[in-house]
Amino acid sequence: MTTKAKRKAPEIVLRDGKPAAVILDIDQYREMLERLEDAEDIKMLERMRKKPLSFKSLEDFLHEYNPGV
Repeated sequence: MTTKAKRKAPEIVLRDGKPAAVILDIDQYREMLERLEDAEDIKMLERMRKKPLSFKSLEDFLHEYNPGV
């Protein structure tokens, strides 16, 4: 039987009585980073889709990619 371990609730660190930091379970932290990266990727794709497509000839691309050839 496989069971998922319970996640610890985030712990809030106070400084002068005000929230200053949060301590998270490492798996929660990694999941948050992954979601953030996914959101950034989606925004980048949306920006790319708004730009008009442009095409280059293979010769032009090869010249720009590897100018010494």
